Amino acid sequence: MIPLLTSCIFIFIEQFSIVSILAVSVIFFLVLLILGVRKSYKLKAENERLMNATNELLKEEKQEYQDFTNSHIYSNEN
Repeated sequence: MIPLLTSCIFIFIEQFSIVSILAVSVIFFLVLLILGVRKSYKLKAENERLMNATNELLKEEKQEYQDFTNSHIYSNEN
């Protein structure tokens, strides 16, 4: 009777330790997943901000070319 009781206690302790280790692992990876999703949203927002800034710079660069050869440096007066 005593060996049966002690073997049941050891099985319960082993099951409890396995479940606790699995619970800690699940919580750890859940935290990593949440941090990854948060970082993904932050990177997406940063990417949109940079794309808007790039588009504004491209619009500024597409201004019409102005001929600057009419200035006094290029005059033909010798």
